[in-house]
Amino acid sequence: MAELTDYNALITSEHSDKPRFMATIAALVQPLVDQMNVLESMPGKFDLDNAVGVQLDDVGLWVGVSRRIRTPLTGIYFSFDIDGLGFGQGIWKGPFDPGTGLTVLDDDTYRLVIRAKIGANHWDGTLEQSVAILNSIFDADTHVFIEDHQDMSMTIGISGKVPSAVFLALLAGGYIPLKPEGVRVNYTIVTTVDGAPMFGFDMAGPYVSGFDVGAWGKPV
Repeated sequence: MAELTDYNALITSEHSDKPRFMATIAALVQPLVDQMNVLESMPGKFDLDNAVGVQLDDVGLWVGVSRRIRTPLTGIYFSFDIDGLGFGQGIWKGPFDPGTGLTVLDDDTYRLVIRAKIGANHWDGTLEQSVAILNSIFDADTHVFIEDHQDMSMTIGISGKVPSAVFLALLAGGYIPLKPEGVRVNYTIVTTVDGAPMFGFDMAGPYVSGFDVGAWGKPV
């Protein structure tokens, strides 16, 4: 960060002991120093990890995804007595959010969507890389896998730590564009037990496991 002293130190001894001269230089140079510091801070304001508000909106515009949702996301507001919408899953309804559903994403959720869009922009079209991109935006304890049905359709499975209700709704609504063109997503299935793999006969792993370990999956 630039400081006024960086430039005052360049003044020769012949003039540096003149208070009025130094005050004049300070009055002229300080605004330039302030402008330099503002310009130097601009890249950080638009860094995806730090950007908020309108700066994050601009990042999304560059990437190609909006904060506003085409169709309201329903069933995502926090509730004590509804499974899947408790602490860490449902989101608080803001004072200006419509009761019919969420239409504007908060900064943290929007940041995840932007990361997914960046991945989609660099995607090579393979299912392998789509899984890698999805895993990069989810929590490390959340495991995403895709089943290709070989009929231009696929199923997305999510095991381990259950993502927030908002992110599940975004994924089910097609706002995370990580599928080949023309391929439809039949189901997005998530484990019913937070932290557990989904149930599958004669299997054992972090994604799918058998009796006593795996949990039933439910469509989002």
